[in-house]
Amino acid sequence: MAAEIVNPRSDNTGTESSDEPFDPAFALHRGGKMAIQATVPVRNKDDLSLAYTPGVAKVCTAIAEKPELVHDYTWKSQVVAVVTDGTAVLGLGDIGPEASLPVMEGKAILFKQFGGVDAVPIALATTDTDEIVETVVRLAPSFGGVNLEDISAPRCFEIERKLQERLDIPVFHDDQHGTAVVTLAALRNAAKLTERGLGDLRAVISGAGAAGVAIAKFLLEAGLGDVAVADRKGIVSRDREDLTPVKRELAELTNRAGLSGSLESALAGADVFIGVSGGTVPEEAVASMAPNAFVFAMANPNPEVHPDVAHKYAAVVATGRSDYPNQINNVLAFPGIFAGALQVRASRITEGMKIAAANALADVVGDALSADYVIPSPFDERVAPAVTAAVAAAARAEGVARR
Repeated sequence: MAAEIVNPRSDNTGTESSDEPFDPAFALHRGGKMAIQATVPVRNKDDLSLAYTPGVAKVCTAIAEKPELVHDYTWKSQVVAVVTDGTAVLGLGDIGPEASLPVMEGKAILFKQFGGVDAVPIALATTDTDEIVETVVRLAPSFGGVNLEDISAPRCFEIERKLQERLDIPVFHDDQHGTAVVTLAALRNAAKLTERGLGDLRAVISGAGAAGVAIAKFLLEAGLGDVAVADRKGIVSRDREDLTPVKRELAELTNRAGLSGSLESALAGADVFIGVSGGTVPEEAVASMAPNAFVFAMANPNPEVHPDVAHKYAAVVATGRSDYPNQINNVLAFPGIFAGALQVRASRITEGMKIAAANALADVVGDALSADYVIPSPFDERVAPAVTAAVAAAARAEGVARR
């Protein structure tokens, strides 16, 4: 399967109405952004008899007798399902399955463009956790991996966990782990630039949703000194009685300093701010951070701290936007992570594989490291091969590779 841009002005896709202004986004999306493309020709009777009946029968029989052959004789080993229920789509929120399809198509194109991985958008007309799990389990025989996308918290945590328990293929919620991998890569390089280690740093994360929870856990796994996470009511701490089960677990893992109160108060003396929630952080709170601080204000389109403000106080500034240096963009991670996992037929994606991906991504920067270049561009052709190779090697080292 290949992702293909449809010509918005071709006869088979229609044309823009003459009485409406031309909109390039609508024009590009007209007719959809993808198509299925055959990898073998069917030009004559012989081709037909091999591609379909009767030739296909002997392949089916071989797979029935030895199921692992499905990886060799079908698309399974190179195709990922991109699954959503449309409940947390970008900054648009709960817009439903149909409205989420343009995003899922876009995600599939990024898989192909940046990782050489084919992907199929699947938008489900249910928000019930068990129904989503059962549906994906039943679809799984057709795919080599599952990328969960834009599913609201806290359901996303349970859906991912249940699918990982039941399936023997990689299941990866990119909103959680892709963001965490790229954040760690940028943080490693920022620390290197200021001659510090991860263990020397105390971070504060704004946002206790999918990305915030995953980043906090992942950074601690990678060796961060300490991290506190803030939701709308303040720091997630053990003394709060209003925490959900997910946040209760988070409180046990994080905030070793025992902070409580507001996000702003926690930023005093902090080395790192990571924003994944939107909202605005006052300038005085940023000014109260430690010398040589890092500000990763990743909300889109409006960062929690404007880069011009952050640069007054921080040694390194990153955002989620492409019009500023150091863009924290998931496309740096998920194509290579899945490409590496599929390459070795990994049964799952481990913490070690994600850390390997982050390290490889950080290493791409190399000697060009500077305050405005702690993370490479998505268009750097070295990125996906480096991440792919690192993930595949880590899968073999951790015993989850099957070839």
